[in-house]
Amino acid sequence: MRYVEPVFRPPSEGPSLLLQATIGCSNNTCTFCGSNLIKKFGVRPLEEIEEDILEARSLYGEGIRRVFLLDGNALCMKTEDLLELLNLLYAVFPHLERVGLYACAADALRKSEEDLRELYKAGLKIAYLGLESGDDVILERVLKGINAEQTIEGCKKIMNAGMILSVTIILGLGGHERWRENAIETAKTLNRINPPYIGALTLMVVPGTPLHREVLEGKFQVLNSQGVLQEMRLLVENLELTNCVFRSNHASNYLPLGGTLPHDKKDILKVIDLALKKASRIPLRTEKHRRL
Repeated sequence: MRYVEPVFRPPSEGPSLLLQATIGCSNNTCTFCGSNLIKKFGVRPLEEIEEDILEARSLYGEGIRRVFLLDGNALCMKTEDLLELLNLLYAVFPHLERVGLYACAADALRKSEEDLRELYKAGLKIAYLGLESGDDVILERVLKGINAEQTIEGCKKIMNAGMILSVTIILGLGGHERWRENAIETAKTLNRINPPYIGALTLMVVPGTPLHREVLEGKFQVLNSQGVLQEMRLLVENLELTNCVFRSNHASNYLPLGGTLPHDKKDILKVIDLALKKASRIPLRTEKHRRL
């Protein structure tokens, strides 16, 4: 098995077989992201990926149940190449239940609805997509390369194809200046997408990134833990979802939370309120213990 490290995967894909299909991120412009400092984006040759699949079979046997395609936005690959990989994976691992990958809304928009349906039928069952923020001002500032309306369209295409969609957002991405806008506009965008899963991360400024330079120059003021909690409370308060698992259990978060919305909304808000008003009862992660 060949990897260009470090590799990036969702926390929920920890038990999965990690198969490197692309290196780095196909977008590679976001000012807050450190991955573009480490890797230059590229799609691995199909033959190499197929060799790794066969090697994985010899190493781990036929019992693999989940596979995650590394790195960022493997959905950008040609549909016919993804279909070939999916067909080989399900042939080599007869107990395979699902294959997942990171997706960018722009990549979903570039594919036809028929392409996405074919990928789902071939076994691409879950896509993890970084919304980051629903505020167009913030998205433009961080050079996301796509606006909220386009992201909503891309997300709906993925879900209409049958895939499970897990959306990630970044608390604190608007800094002190736009924390309210980040919370409210992100909630509005999520409400329109209505995904089954939402994962909330908290901004961690990576040295060497353009955002880090903005912090050093005083152009961006990072939210402290209390500010992040206020933002998360305003976000959750404005979420109106049908049946969504909400998590803030990523290592970057000050306060790990989880529940199903709307059922657990009041309980989640109560925990946040306790953390804001009675910090001794709800301890937060220290800066030392927050890790990417």
